[in-house]
Amino acid sequence: MLYRVSHAAGAFVVAALALPSVSSATLLYVTSYAGTVTTLDLTLSSPSAGSLQAIATSTLCGAQPSWLTLVGSNLYCLDEAWGQNNGSLVWFDVNDGNLTLLDNVTTIGGPVSAVVYGEDGRGLAVADYGGNIGSGFNTFDIKDPASIQPIQAASWVLDHPGPVADRQGSSHPHQAILDPTGKFLLVPDLGFDRIHVLSVDPTTLRYTEQDPLLVAPGSGPRHGVFVKPDPETTFFYVITEIANQVSGYNVTYMDDNTLSFAQVVSSTTHGEYYTFPAGISGGEIAVSPDNKFLIVSSRNESFFNIPNWDVYNTTKLLSDPLISFSIDPKTGALYLIQTFPAGGMLPRHFSLNKDGTLLAAAAQADGRVVIISRDPVLGVLKEYVADVAIEGGVNCVIWGEEGY
Repeated sequence: MLYRVSHAAGAFVVAALALPSVSSATLLYVTSYAGTVTTLDLTLSSPSAGSLQAIATSTLCGAQPSWLTLVGSNLYCLDEAWGQNNGSLVWFDVNDGNLTLLDNVTTIGGPVSAVVYGEDGRGLAVADYGGNIGSGFNTFDIKDPASIQPIQAASWVLDHPGPVADRQGSSHPHQAILDPTGKFLLVPDLGFDRIHVLSVDPTTLRYTEQDPLLVAPGSGPRHGVFVKPDPETTFFYVITEIANQVSGYNVTYMDDNTLSFAQVVSSTTHGEYYTFPAGISGGEIAVSPDNKFLIVSSRNESFFNIPNWDVYNTTKLLSDPLISFSIDPKTGALYLIQTFPAGGMLPRHFSLNKDGTLLAAAAQADGRVVIISRDPVLGVLKEYVADVAIEGGVNCVIWGEEGY
């Protein structure tokens, strides 16, 4: 079940913000389909106001950078490489925010997501969506950044197209997700309407495929997140791109080293009974650092009109929403608490800083990164702090804090 507490659509300011600390050296990294990887410097003049500027840019990730993962001083970038025979995994040294190319390796298809796994974080799992080229799943040993080695590669083949034939004609792995124990990798497959479940040996970094988690036909699972409200409880939530829904599951770790999923939530991204016009799609899903709140983005809604970022321009801008829920720690039920403007259209990706006081949103259609303050106690977004225009379709933004 999903329960509504309040719906703050259009509410741009929420009281009782737990204020982030002022810092002059907060770095973020962003990719754009214009072919760039950019380092941003966020400088806060007060807890609710600041500036965001680019301090380094590289075009060496490839033609269509799509995802970033930070490991120490190494920034791993995925090149989705539309229309090419293969995609690429590229990595940079980012000491002091500089983007110094180190090397690259080839992936099966168009990579769109990566996650670190294994002992000492020396494995990297990559989901390849495909597009005009092949789709699949790759793993790499990244212990030695000077000599990254492939471990395994897999492809999944559909017997027939899914219910939405123009989107589900083939397998489309959209994300690689590590479970809280570090023993399982989950891979939402938009084309296959399932979450592939892989058990992992943390020492050898090799995986074994298990029975998948099936989702509603035609829903198109995109991204997911694990939530641990307490040491004994694990939930898994997934956002679907085609149906724009959120599904939640109670996860049980079985004695035979498998996972069991019991569904506890089935809702739209706006709540249980919301109805969407055609063309709306789910974007990103994330959990707050304290595991108490879930945030999702919905794309192509034009839900809000917001002030223009150019203070001399009175023309209002359209914005899609970021939707926040509180999580019932016992049942996994979601309580809708806020709908807030993302700062632009098509918020493909967003991320929270480590203390949950700031959110960075990538408005793909606007070519803009927006920083929004957040109250980590109430779980609500507060106000815009800073923004910067980035050429092309901004598609990923992460904080310069290891773990993204």
